[in-house]
Amino acid sequence: MEDLSEKEQLDAIRAWWAENGSYVMGGIVVGIAVIFGWNRWQTSVADTEIAASTLFEEIMEAAELNLVDNAEPPAETLFTDYSESPYAAQARLAMTRLYMDSGRDQDAADVLRPLAEMLPTDELGLVGRFRMTQILLYQDKPQEVVDLVDGLPESGFSARFSEALGDAYVMLERYADAEAAYMAAFSDDPRAPTVDVTMLQLKINDLPSARQISVEGSADEAATGSDMPAEDVPEQESG
Repeated sequence: MEDLSEKEQLDAIRAWWAENGSYVMGGIVVGIAVIFGWNRWQTSVADTEIAASTLFEEIMEAAELNLVDNAEPPAETLFTDYSESPYAAQARLAMTRLYMDSGRDQDAADVLRPLAEMLPTDELGLVGRFRMTQILLYQDKPQEVVDLVDGLPESGFSARFSEALGDAYVMLERYADAEAAYMAAFSDDPRAPTVDVTMLQLKINDLPSARQISVEGSADEAATGSDMPAEDVPEQESG
């Protein structure tokens, strides 16, 4: 086939452009919009992280000086405006420690709870959940510890959760369950232990045995019986 002349080539290009030019321009516009949007999104993310990190630094500076009142305003802003930032989770842990050091255990529990109730797959969530167990035990709320811990999937915190569960069962006087929980804590990896096995053994040794529980129960029943009012004690018939 003979080559097209220059005029024929130009005519072919014009015809093709007339048919497809709008699609080409549309694609260019879309491409520019995507690039522009991506750059703006990256800038927005960077600005958000900078703002969140600045607030977190303010909290940590106040925490180092044990100034609760100074830490609370930036913490509230961080929790409200940047709740999805990882700095928010870390700030909850910092505020928990600050509140506990200040003797404000309920404030510590309140600020930690959103982190403790996260899905138990995130490491910060697991840290928050474990620290919550310690606060609840301090507050003498063992059943809440059981509700928070019982049935959790295996993780690097399993041994510590088992020990906390055992402590809660002791407070609930469920000694068999406490022993089982303490024994489960012994499954901790000896190469990287997370619990004190000596303390665990002492806790197990301090559990009352079944015989002790039986004797104590009988003694309590006897004491209750001896407290019966005189009028309620049947008189013996004279022979």
